Amino acid sequence: MTWYPEVSGRWQSVAVTVDSQNRSAHGRSAENPVPATPERYQGPLRPLELATASVLAALAVVLTVAGWFLPHLGVIAAMAVVPLGVVAHRHRLRALLVATFTASLLCFLVAGTGAVTNIVECAAVGGLVGVAKRRSWNPLSLVAGTAVIGPALGAASVGILAVFGSLRKLTILQFRNTWVGVRRVVELAAPSGGVIGSLNNFVDSALRLWWVTVFAVVVVGTIWLVLVAWMILGPVLDRLEWIKADDRLDDPGVQVLGGCAGAEVVPGPVPVRLDRVSYVYPGSAKRALGEVSMSVGEGLMVALVGDNGSGKSTLLRILAGRPPASGLVTRPGPAGLGRKGGTALIMQHPETQILGVRVEDDVVWGLPSAHGVDVDGLLASVGLAGMGSRETTGLSGGELQRLAVAAAMARNPRLLLSDESTAMLDGQGREQLTTLLRSLSAKGATTVVHVTHRAAEARVADEVYKMQAGRLTAGFADVNAAAQSSQGGRPDGDTNTVPSVSCRSVSAPLALTLRTETLKVVDVSHTYSMGTPWANAALSHVSLSFEPGDGVLIVGDNGSGKSTLAWIMAGLLRPSQGTVTLGDRNVVDAVGSVALAFQHARLQLQRATVGSDLRSAGAADDAAARAALIQVGLDPKELFDRKIDGLSGGQQRRVALAGLLANHPSVLVLDEPLAGLDAAGREGIIEVLAGLRQQSGVTVVIISHDLEGTEKVAERVVRLGAGRVISDTSRGALQ
Repeated sequence: MTWYPEVSGRWQSVAVTVDSQNRSAHGRSAENPVPATPERYQGPLRPLELATASVLAALAVVLTVAGWFLPHLGVIAAMAVVPLGVVAHRHRLRALLVATFTASLLCFLVAGTGAVTNIVECAAVGGLVGVAKRRSWNPLSLVAGTAVIGPALGAASVGILAVFGSLRKLTILQFRNTWVGVRRVVELAAPSGGVIGSLNNFVDSALRLWWVTVFAVVVVGTIWLVLVAWMILGPVLDRLEWIKADDRLDDPGVQVLGGCAGAEVVPGPVPVRLDRVSYVYPGSAKRALGEVSMSVGEGLMVALVGDNGSGKSTLLRILAGRPPASGLVTRPGPAGLGRKGGTALIMQHPETQILGVRVEDDVVWGLPSAHGVDVDGLLASVGLAGMGSRETTGLSGGELQRLAVAAAMARNPRLLLSDESTAMLDGQGREQLTTLLRSLSAKGATTVVHVTHRAAEARVADEVYKMQAGRLTAGFADVNAAAQSSQGGRPDGDTNTVPSVSCRSVSAPLALTLRTETLKVVDVSHTYSMGTPWANAALSHVSLSFEPGDGVLIVGDNGSGKSTLAWIMAGLLRPSQGTVTLGDRNVVDAVGSVALAFQHARLQLQRATVGSDLRSAGAADDAAARAALIQVGLDPKELFDRKIDGLSGGQQRRVALAGLLANHPSVLVLDEPLAGLDAAGREGIIEVLAGLRQQSGVTVVIISHDLEGTEKVAERVVRLGAGRVISDTSRGALQ
């Protein structure tokens, strides 16, 4: 093991080591990883547990309040047992306690003590059923659990009413009023005075012995709720079983070696050394990383290049603190993901990192009030000057990416991991952000590891590593030599991508049955948050026409309105003004007639596996689904049964496109379809789109930042700026 001196002068090392031949301290081997279970974790709640508890507690509050206030629909309140049961099934008891406390507090503020009682009872029952399902209890164990929590809840209810006299009087009054209503119904059905008199005497006796009545009602109600929860919650948990509660960035436990006993462990992410490190995702038989060895020093910019699916993002997760399946990771201290002076990660999809309502709030989200961050200066450095008061929901994909970078920099990280952070930016934005990353490492305070497909970005790095099939295949000299050779004397400013393996050729085109209809955008304007102080005009009087078989490229800088126009063209967003028609139909009334490939492909993939997602997207059968995969250059034998979350970003993008093609669209709108793809992936998608136009006559509209690589698909270029059409001309006129 190598030891590094910590900044404070103490000698300390954090090592994560797993022997590939023997079981590790984390209970798994490289070939046969064991998924995490709630019982494995100790200490404070993990981010995944907190997030799950918060979201499902909010859902429990909604169900409880709805059932509490809607007449004759009190059964809805009992459904709060489902989200609370999911928390108990997926996480530790303390996560359920946090969810229960949060939901109880909100319910008390909104609906009073009665709603709180419902939350507590649903939490107890949901916890019992959730744990029973997770641990596969037999029926006798469930009955025993019910026999414990039923009397416990009954006794607690009696105790609360005994202490709070006003609440007891209110409860008795509510019960009596309920009986008055029931009695009127009984009088209509059985007017005999004897029956009514007997029932009156019974109710009076029950209210005098209120402690017995309350105890019995709560016990019986608990038994009933357990039975209902088992019938409803059980199938829900079974259907959710394929969604693994696994945080790929979470560190379930790192051994801290050396240092001073009792001393606070400060983050020490760099320098970091990886020795024969491998990683296997739970449920996968294939290594995502295989025997990777590398060192990352302090104050450097390191570029990591390679094809989609080569393991780049997985390697970043290891650098961020995720324990490997085997091998040794050595660094001065914990990675400190998200902590000041630790590790910051900018992921491929920025919307997953944005938490604040306003831009300035998101930059300092999670930092103490006395954070000392120059928010305005930080936003200006990433190209978001003057946008601190903007709502994050109104930002474009590129602007969201810049905001994610600003939030990462606010933590003054010693290690900044950038996973394709320039993919959604326009040319100017890419150059600006690359320069910013370079300057951070040049100052010596931050080490930057930047994943990219672009040679221009890799060339400014101090060190360059190339990955292929989960292994490092080339270092600095090899990659730069290959990049220079591939340019063929092109100027340094050229943004060609790093050389990659060639893509599978397109074959077996889909037989599409298309309607030859014209897509027309007529005087369309759109303003987000219209009528509020945060109103943001995204489009202004845009008029365009797309004839059958057209190939059109819509370009513009971040924030120019491209994505908004794409959503309006697909009918997924109703414009503030104007109309969009396909033939004689308004697309708002015929959603699906224009297919839209989202900027973030993962949002379109709704099933567990590739094959099931393609079937749900419109493929008639497995044969059609496999043909759609071939159409986008993917191997059905390798990917048809793969889990969606086991795919790389580029593979997810192509699977989403395959799902759209399987549904036989006549107009295909693609929002940034080439972002995040390697050279082979970009070329493959372009070939697919060009083949569709030539062979099937589908109208293809590509939303992008630049013209690069789209010559085969689009002869016409529309340029947007500040929400308006600046130009609409043929590509030849631009030469």
